[in-house]
Amino acid sequence: MIDRDRYPVDPWRLVETRYDEEGVSETVFTVANGYLGLRGNHIEGRGAHEHGTFINGLHETWPIRHAEQAYGFAEVGQTIVNAPDAKVMRVYIDDEPLSFDEMEVHEYSRSLDMRTGVLERNVVWMTPSGKRVRMRDERMVSFEERHLAVLRLEVTIENADAPVTVSCQMLNRQDGAGIYAGDPMASKADRKAGFDPRKADRITERVLQPVEYWQDGLRSALSYSVSDSGMTVAVVADHLIETENEYSARTLVEPDIAKNVFRIQAKAGVPIRIDKIVSYHSSRGVPPRELVDRCRRSLDRVGVEGVDALFAAQRTWLDAFWERSDVRIAGHDDLQQATRWCLFQLAQAASRADGNGVAAKGLTGSGYSGHYFWDTEIYVLPFLTYTSPQWAKNALRARAMMLPAARRRAAQLNEAGALFPWRTINGEEASAYYAAGTAQYHINADVSYALGKYVRATGDLDFLRRDGADIAVETARLWATLGFWRGTNGDSTFHIHGVTGPDEYTTVVNDNLYTNVMARYNLRLAARIVGEMAVKAPAAYAALVERTGLDDGERDAWLRAADAIHIPYSEALGIHPQDAFFLEREVWDLEGTPPEMRPLLLHYHPLVIYRFQVLKQADVVLALFLQGNLFTEEEKLADFDYYDPLTTGDSTLSAVVQSIMAAEVGYQDLARKYFEHALYVDLADLHNNAADGVHVASAGGVWTVLVSGFGGMRDHDGELSFDPRLPVDWPELSYPLQWRGSQLQITVTRNQLRLEVHDGDAVEFTVRGVAHRAAVGEPASVLLAGQGPVRPGRPTLRGIEDARRDDGTRLTISLPVTTTTIPIIDAYED
Repeated sequence: MIDRDRYPVDPWRLVETRYDEEGVSETVFTVANGYLGLRGNHIEGRGAHEHGTFINGLHETWPIRHAEQAYGFAEVGQTIVNAPDAKVMRVYIDDEPLSFDEMEVHEYSRSLDMRTGVLERNVVWMTPSGKRVRMRDERMVSFEERHLAVLRLEVTIENADAPVTVSCQMLNRQDGAGIYAGDPMASKADRKAGFDPRKADRITERVLQPVEYWQDGLRSALSYSVSDSGMTVAVVADHLIETENEYSARTLVEPDIAKNVFRIQAKAGVPIRIDKIVSYHSSRGVPPRELVDRCRRSLDRVGVEGVDALFAAQRTWLDAFWERSDVRIAGHDDLQQATRWCLFQLAQAASRADGNGVAAKGLTGSGYSGHYFWDTEIYVLPFLTYTSPQWAKNALRARAMMLPAARRRAAQLNEAGALFPWRTINGEEASAYYAAGTAQYHINADVSYALGKYVRATGDLDFLRRDGADIAVETARLWATLGFWRGTNGDSTFHIHGVTGPDEYTTVVNDNLYTNVMARYNLRLAARIVGEMAVKAPAAYAALVERTGLDDGERDAWLRAADAIHIPYSEALGIHPQDAFFLEREVWDLEGTPPEMRPLLLHYHPLVIYRFQVLKQADVVLALFLQGNLFTEEEKLADFDYYDPLTTGDSTLSAVVQSIMAAEVGYQDLARKYFEHALYVDLADLHNNAADGVHVASAGGVWTVLVSGFGGMRDHDGELSFDPRLPVDWPELSYPLQWRGSQLQITVTRNQLRLEVHDGDAVEFTVRGVAHRAAVGEPASVLLAGQGPVRPGRPTLRGIEDARRDDGTRLTISLPVTTTTIPIIDAYED
């Protein structure tokens, strides 16, 4: 899937051996820490797809202009702001710029080392006058120091004396010319790009308004306020030069640019080193002058401790990260490299978010306008919960802080409780297309699911009783009013209509299975939390009642609704319909759809897509995984066989789920195929949009495939269990896990599962239904008999040949499937 001549295999580094001007390499070589992200632009600052410097939460707002307005539509859009760019360090030899467009390049390599967190580039240039110039630059965004980045440049002329100029710059590139989807003067990709809703919204007006700017010696400062959102941002840079050559320094500062220019009389073989230490601070209301002072203080600490101390601290931080996070795949360095890159992206997206959300693209690009979605809770938080639980708690706190806005949104839709926004930065709904946005009420259950998983895995009752319980209560309230009862008291069912599930190719439906299954979980979770708090933590319970106005009868109402919620099922086909009317639609001919017409959302009107049985991403299959203890093995197989051939995979959220469930039901080759697709979705640009940023949720899903798919880990009802299913050519899979304060290491081979407790209390668990126990110094080794069911081939739905309703109650269907052939069925629908 990946060009190994350009990107050779290295289990700990992503290495690039050939320069190419493209947005994908800018994305995959981004360095970030969850607060600050610097795209992998070259320090020359020219020819970029997107000169990206992003700060988590720094955004602009703008009025959404609907073609036809209606009550309750989202009114204010939000777009991530491209912060001032401090990456530029331009080098001139004999007053000629070193540039890939103009100079002869003899050597080139670039690498992102995932052990040190440092992006390094080495280039050997030959100037037109024959001077051989060796140049090495490094870039690091500190995990330890949230607001700091370091850029280091070393230049040596190897065969001659020559004047060298290094122009270190900070630029506000947001001059009002299409600033969010790339540089219009340089981006070839932008000039070719057409309609794509996955890209950032474009704002043509000026966004960053200059406030304070100055220079003091080799220190430069710029600060701004954001035009409409009212946010503020400051950047201050220090410069240190080390060389035995003679040099002078000059400076320039204007509202949108600061320059520190070094002029060196370089001698042959005498190196020049410049360290550029940069600090960014942002706020939703602090004046820019105060932010400048904060940047100063951040840089002053570096002056005391030294730049090398930052690099050392970065390595120490990452050593600890990999000790608790590294998933090892024995005998496959290529898969190991890509897996570690994915895990590293999760650290870059979430580690120092510190109460902000985790955006769908992290801080690697402007795709999806920098919004937070349900991706975080379902695909990213499992990894955080089981490896770095503090980061998971921070992400959940971000949702807790959105509750006031979520309550207002629910009231606007005539519902009780809270409705979390489908896409947002500041907590307000920013989705202009309600059918595939606000109608995805399942985000409420997704947030509550992540909350339940976090508390179950960590035992963090303090967070639950202080912040988490409010989330559970308010989300459960929404389901209680959104749904309705049908039937008599003795035989009544609870239904939820007018919603959209995870599959965005089927919208605004009745009784979406995923939504109902997850709403049931949400209702039961809230009832259990409230009940346990009332008994075990009466003071915290009283505070919860005071905060939320909880009524004594609500808990019973939630349980009644959960027990009676309608779970669609077709007795005729033996599957769970995706929604009440899904099976009545015509099947899309995916085999007959030309590749150039994919993804469907870019080539077909939504109304065309909505008429068919075709999935953008796994929907029912995702429910089978998340709530797998509530479905039988036979139901999982039948549902997977039916829906997998209908799934386009147009969403990067799909392959990981399909891989997990393919492994569980026995399609081992298919599970491996889906895993590798997810693994390389960005590194190989499989969806042709990696230039807009990393697919962070897919990276999180890669961890889940390894641990829960091939590793077979589950934690339903708070019980830790394993049922491994290794690919046939994997000799060993090993991964760490944190479980209720204990640090575990799980190693799976073809014949054995070994669980070691490195720290903490003893752990009880099951392997294929058999109970075991392990403690520090007392590992458990469990022999494995086989790998579960293995099914040849893959399910292939060739199409519904005939489907008609005879008299409004009878349905005639012919459904050929490779795994089984269902003859013409005459049956009454249940």
